[in-house]
Amino acid sequence: MTVVCIVGAGPRGTSVLERICANAREPVRVHVVDPFPPGPGRVWRTDQPEHLLMNTPAGQVSLFTDATVPCAGPRVPGPSLAEWAGVDPDGYPSRAQYGRYLGWVFRRLTGQVDVVVHRAEAVALDDTGVTQSVTLSTGHRITADAVVLALGHDLVTPSWTAGHLSPGNAADADLSALRPGDPVLLRGMGLTFFDYLSMCTVGRGGRFTRADGALRYLPSGREPQLFATSRRGVPHHARGVNQKGTAGRHEPVFLTHDRIAALPRGRSSFRRDIWPLVDQEVRHVYHRAHPSGPPWNWRRIAQPARGLRFPSRATYQNWLVGHLIRDVAHAKRGNVRGPVKAALDVLRDIRNEIRLAVDHGGISGESYRDDVAGWYTPLNAFLSIGPPVGRIEEMIALLRSGVLQAVGPDLRHGPTGFTVGDVEVTSVVEARMPEVDVRQAANPLLRHLLRTAQARPFRLGAYETGGLDVTRTPSRVVDATGRPHPRRFAFGVPTEYVHWVTAAGVRPWSASVTLVEADAIARAALS
Repeated sequence: MTVVCIVGAGPRGTSVLERICANAREPVRVHVVDPFPPGPGRVWRTDQPEHLLMNTPAGQVSLFTDATVPCAGPRVPGPSLAEWAGVDPDGYPSRAQYGRYLGWVFRRLTGQVDVVVHRAEAVALDDTGVTQSVTLSTGHRITADAVVLALGHDLVTPSWTAGHLSPGNAADADLSALRPGDPVLLRGMGLTFFDYLSMCTVGRGGRFTRADGALRYLPSGREPQLFATSRRGVPHHARGVNQKGTAGRHEPVFLTHDRIAALPRGRSSFRRDIWPLVDQEVRHVYHRAHPSGPPWNWRRIAQPARGLRFPSRATYQNWLVGHLIRDVAHAKRGNVRGPVKAALDVLRDIRNEIRLAVDHGGISGESYRDDVAGWYTPLNAFLSIGPPVGRIEEMIALLRSGVLQAVGPDLRHGPTGFTVGDVEVTSVVEARMPEVDVRQAANPLLRHLLRTAQARPFRLGAYETGGLDVTRTPSRVVDATGRPHPRRFAFGVPTEYVHWVTAAGVRPWSASVTLVEADAIARAALS
């Protein structure tokens, strides 16, 4: 009997288990290790508030191999989240609902192979002759033929230090220290910002009502006084109303596989060789949807407040509300018929092509550091991985209610707390997720592997990244001497920089590279 141990039971671990079930031809035992429920894991656990939402339509969320997935193993179709839950495929489900879907997928698999679940944390991994030994936090040891690390985000529970809450998942944060009326700064206006916004408003008993088409916020009186800031001064762009259905996707015209294959691997520059093709794709879609409109302007889209002067906080906030209203209008025109959101949605549609170009050292280390990690990845998040349009409408209502105020980005320590512009706050919440950096890992297994030279950070020339070094498919873990381990594999978020945007979920009917990788890892582990 082949024995495989999967460390991490969230979407990536469950995906590998599904691929093991699909590929197994002889008896297999799979040990699944995670202190959180298998399937949802920590991030998507089902006990989090229902008002915390995904930023992906339910019809574009799956964990199954459809006919477009070019994997070596058998394809096993299954329902998307929308099909399974019987919900609007263009609507945005709660994170807990996605967790319930993942839990159902996991339970469906347990009858196909021998699955042993360990609700514990893996703290060490070592060679024992021809097998692998995984030590758990309980002291128990698992002996396996192969080990798959599907660790997900290296999350620590956000903690308070002198009025400052560290980065992390909002659902894990203890916000009891934020008393009604306390002046609190939310630093960052990405997806985590909207989670904190919801936790501090709807999560405190407030509610939104709609009258004459406009959203209005009715406070409960238990909210803190919220202030928002970010480097750009505006939140991530709202996602356009989905008009592509489940399978719709912009097929590249310029950033084609042939153009990517012609690039000199390892010597390419993202700005010089790849960005011009991305730019052409976006402009092509924009002008096709809006042939007589104003020309596309990256500066205006990416830095809408740049060059503007705001003599007072009230002036800035009035401008911000107007900006958000325009963003809502663009989003409601949709991601096909609306020219702005159609253009920005291209950045999501061509993620596979970007990965082909930059993964595994496809570009120089200097270009990856400066052009991808330092510029394009945050730009891509800002423009194309934003919240549902309803979240922007809620932000407008909160700004108008006075529960939320927007301030400038200049944060300083004041005599009794923190000062932003003319506002002094008593608490600062880092409304963002921590960067991927295995060198600073909280996970005890990653720390053990690095400390014992059984793993190393990925390097691109002189640039040492924070990602875990793995080989090309099937992603074998590389030790400090550069030797790939034949029985160890790593998948997902810890391998960021080797792979690009590893946190993105599986999208059906998109030739998902995530599922291709899961299949390859499963087949290698079984062999």
